[in-house]
Amino acid sequence: MRTTVELDPDTAKAVERMRREEGKGVSEAVNELMRRGMLTENDRPPFVQRTRSLGISIGVSNVADALDYLEGPARSATR
Repeated sequence: MRTTVELDPDTAKAVERMRREEGKGVSEAVNELMRRGMLTENDRPPFVQRTRSLGISIGVSNVADALDYLEGPARSATR
């Protein structure tokens, strides 16, 4: 497939470095760098949201009221 793309300066440098060091053409370098990115596995464990019971129930239909309840009257005075 033939298409035109604009590379950010950092990715253009990576393509140029690969062309120079490995003697590859632009298309070949771009394809290889893209494949490397697609094959890279994330070493981080998945994010898990930790929750704790506050022992209260807060309605979120009115965010301002919920914030007032959680942060106290001092929040209202600073607005």
